[in-house]
Amino acid sequence: MIILASQSPRRKELLAELVSEFAVIPADIDESVRPNEAAIPYVQRMAAEKAAAIAQTNPEDLVIASDTTVVVDEEILGKPVDRKDARSMLRKMSGRTHWVHTAVVLQKGKQQRQAVVSTEVVFRPLTDQEIDKYLALDEYQDKAGAYGIQGAAKIFVSSINGDFYTIVGFPVATVYQLLQEFTEEE
Repeated sequence: MIILASQSPRRKELLAELVSEFAVIPADIDESVRPNEAAIPYVQRMAAEKAAAIAQTNPEDLVIASDTTVVVDEEILGKPVDRKDARSMLRKMSGRTHWVHTAVVLQKGKQQRQAVVSTEVVFRPLTDQEIDKYLALDEYQDKAGAYGIQGAAKIFVSSINGDFYTIVGFPVATVYQLLQEFTEEE
């Protein structure tokens, strides 16, 4: 059996396009950033810890775990703690370039495959009114960088350089390739 170690409806929807059957068992781990931890090692660690947590109790199953973070000026913008935090994040990205990094880990027992996909995103300049209107929708909750590109925040984006699905939080082509590699080994 395949297990998706995430409660994200977007990841569930995208995985369903790749495999017909899977279970969803969200991993409950501490997602704190360690002192001086850079973004890519952070998302790699988060995805690996999520996969390991679920694989430990399901060693015969293939676990797919993913983690996404947003980075501006080397600062990791995780999930906002409240609306004020979300507003601060959106202001930091307004009229600027930021990076979205998504790590994916596939694990079955001790076998593991992993990848990190990074995408450059440019936001157009945002007005306070636009930010407030967006925040009133509550879409920012539980999203790295306080936005989901597939929702109302899509109007903030002036350009993307890389994989769109990395920004959504599940780089589909990379997951597909990792699945192929994993099944070839079995």
